[in-house]
Amino acid sequence: MNVLVVGGAGYIGSHMVRCLDQQGHRVVVLDNLSTGFRAAVNAGVFVHGELGDATLVRDLLRQHRIDAVMHFAACALVNESVISPHKYYKNNVIDALVLLDTMRQCEVTRLVFSSTCATYGIPEAIPIVESEKQMPINPYGFTKLVFERALEDYSNAYGFGYAALRYFNAAGASPDGDIGEDHDPETHLIPIVLQTALSQRSQVTIYGTDYPTPDGTCIRDYIHVDDLAAAHLLALEKLDVGSQIKLNLGTGNGFSVRQVIDACEQVTGCKIPVIEGERRAGDPPILVANASAAKRQLGWVPEYQDVKSIVETAWAWHRKHPHGYPKGG
Repeated sequence: MNVLVVGGAGYIGSHMVRCLDQQGHRVVVLDNLSTGFRAAVNAGVFVHGELGDATLVRDLLRQHRIDAVMHFAACALVNESVISPHKYYKNNVIDALVLLDTMRQCEVTRLVFSSTCATYGIPEAIPIVESEKQMPINPYGFTKLVFERALEDYSNAYGFGYAALRYFNAAGASPDGDIGEDHDPETHLIPIVLQTALSQRSQVTIYGTDYPTPDGTCIRDYIHVDDLAAAHLLALEKLDVGSQIKLNLGTGNGFSVRQVIDACEQVTGCKIPVIEGERRAGDPPILVANASAAKRQLGWVPEYQDVKSIVETAWAWHRKHPHGYPKGG
C-alpha cells in the first residue's frame, strides 16, 4: 500500500514507518517536527508540514496515490492539556477533522488512529476491557475520545474504515538502538530512570507510595513500541469499507513503579537514587489492559511481555544516543 503516516517523526510514528517499510509498503511521512525529529525517519518520503494544512494534505494524498492514513500527530501531555487546552482542541480535534475531510474529498477512507487508554479516565474495573465507560478526566483524553467519535460518525455516514487503537504505556526502543524515545520534557518513567543511570538526573521521584497495590506504588501496563507498530499494521490490513475496529493494546501484565526501577537497575547495573513524593492528582492506582480482543480480532500477540526485556531495548537506545536525536533536525 501507499501509506501516509501523519506524525511519523515522533516516537511511535517513527517505529511505525520502519515497520511499514520493512513490510514492503511505500511510506510518506508528514510531520511539523514540533516534538518529532527528522533523524528518526529512516525510510520513505519526508514532508515538513502541518496536519491542518488541507492543501498540503490533499496534494500528498493525490500525488502519492495514498491508500490509507495512519494518524500519530497528537499533542499528548496530560498536564499540559489542563494548562493549555486550546492547543489540544486545535491539534487533536480541529486539525484532525481537517485531515478527515481532506481524505474524504480525495476518496481515501481508511485510517488507523493512535488513541489512548486515557479515554477511559479512572476505570471501574481492572483489567480494562473495550466496553469500559469512556469518561476521560483531562483535555488530552477527551480530545482523543472526540476524534474516536468523529471516526465512528464518518464511518457510518461516508463508509470510512477505521481502527482506534487505545494503548497503554508505550515503552522501549528499536532493539538495534537506532531509533527510540526522546521527549522534552521527558515524562515517561523508563527514560527518566535510564537518564538517572546515565547521571543526567540526580534522582527519580516516586509520586505516591501509599496506593492499594502490593508495594504501594502505581501499577501500569507497559507495551513495547514495536509491538504497537505490529498491531497497527495488522489493523491496517483488516480495514475495509465501513470497518470499525476499537481495541486496547497492552500486555495485560502490570508492573509497579518500584518494579520498573528494579528492572532498570538490573539492566544497567546502576543503583538508582530515589525519593518519595506525594501522589499526583488523577493518577489511578492500577491501569492494565485486557487485550484479548486484539488477539482475537487481529491475531496480535506482543513479543515483549516482561518489563525487563522492554527496558533492555530502551537502554540500548539511551547508551547509543545519551542526548537523544540531534537537536534542530
